[in-house]
This record gives sequence, C-alpha cells and structure tokens, in this order.
Amino acid sequence: MTRHRLPERIVCLSTETVEVLYALGESDRIAGISGFTTRPARARKEKPKVSGFSSAQIERILAVRPDLVLAFSDMQADICRDLVRAGIAVHVFNQRDIDGILTMIATVGALVGAHTRAAALIAQLEARLDAARQAGDARIARLGRRPRVYFEEWDSPMICGIRWVSELIALAGGEDVFAERAMAPDASARVIADGAEVLARAPDLILASWCGKKLRPERIAERPGWSALAAVAAGRIHEIKSALILSPGLVAIEAGLPAIAAALDTLAAPSGR
Repeated sequence: MTRHRLPERIVCLSTETVEVLYALGESDRIAGISGFTTRPARARKEKPKVSGFSSAQIERILAVRPDLVLAFSDMQADICRDLVRAGIAVHVFNQRDIDGILTMIATVGALVGAHTRAAALIAQLEARLDAARQAGDARIARLGRRPRVYFEEWDSPMICGIRWVSELIALAGGEDVFAERAMAPDASARVIADGAEVLARAPDLILASWCGKKLRPERIAERPGWSALAAVAAGRIHEIKSALILSPGLVAIEAGLPAIAAALDTLAAPSGR
C-alpha cells in the first residue's frame, strides 16, 4: 500500500504553529510565516514573511508554493477563503483554552507524521502544568485565599483576559475577577464599558498585556476611583509582554504561566501566618 505524502511546504499564518513545528524538529517544512511570528526568534531570520495576521496578499503566499497552510481563527477567514479558491489545502485552528493548545500540538504532529514527538512534547507540557498547579496550591495556602486578579488585554476600550489566560491565572493560584467573560471567544464580549466594574471586583493584582503596546502603569492608576484599589495603592500593576501570554501556544505555558506566578509571588501573606 502506498503511504500518503506528508506536506513539505507549509505556510504558518500565526506564530503558534511555527513554534510547534520547530519544537518537533520539523522546521524544514516551513515555507513561509506571518510577519507577526515571534517564536522562535530564529524563524524570523530563516523563513520568508508572507502575510500579516488578519490581512495578506494571496500572491505572496502562493509564491512560496505551499502544499498546506495552517491558519488561526475566524480573523483569518477571508485569507483562508481566497487560498481555498486558489486550490490550496488549509487547516484552521481555533484553540482558546489550555486543552485546545495541547490538542493543536497533537494535530500539527499528526499532519507532519511526528505523532511520537508531539506526544512527548505534550507530556512535557502536562508535567509543567501539574508542577504549576501544585505551586499554585502552595501559593493559596501561603496567602490564605486565592488573590483576585484583573487581567487587561487592551486599555481603550478596556478588554479583560481571554479563556486560556484566565485558566493560567487559576492554575497559578489566582482568581480571575472576570472569569465568566473569559469564556467568550469574541473580544467584544470582554469589553469593560465602565471602570466601576473593575472597582466593584476589587482586584489584589493587576496584570496587563496591551497587545504589542507598552504598558503605562500610571494610566491605569489615574483612572477615576482606581487609586482606592488595593492593587493600585500597593503598586501591584505588572506587565506581561503580549508575545508571552496572548498567543495560544507553547509560549503561554512555558513563559506566560511563570510570569503570572512571579507576579502572584509579589503578594505578601497576611501577618501572623
């Protein structure tokens, strides 16, 4: 029986699949990447940039002769439509939580015939998650409770954290004050129209990742009424670079989760404990 041919020229329209293919030792299959790719850093030097994230010139993608394009979410739907019309095979991922990230890795592994290496990578990540969960439990015990965390993905309008970020906060021992909104896949459902909503939820810690824009802590502190927040009064406003936390791939677990844990560790246990 003839074995099916694996894709040899893959275009990755988001950074997560680039990261996974490199981790699996399959980077030679990558024929093009998005200009927004951040990890691994060497990919930006080694691979041609053929698209943006939500926009692309289809001719630039076709010019590298892909036999498979890996895309992410409805934000790339128009690009995918045009590629399909041009006769290109497209696989669209839509991972929004930790389980989805692990499933994405397994699927990428299957697409390139690296099932065993993908399983090993997933096992490593699961071990990291288990260790982080245990450390989170110890953090809760030390503090006597789950500290309340407000994660801000954007400042104008204010947008709270997406699902995988909320899950990582919980794993590290915190409580996402807008956990119920994190379940919504669309950012519009995570818009906070009134800063009073944050005041009412009284976060102990503020984490911000302004999607590629540098955090200005003073702008958060100057919001009407926010000086009364424990997080603001104690100066507990921490930036986590968007490249480390807002990409639903390896980096969120390997770098975003430790950054959340480090921020939580700035909280002091109640006196007498």
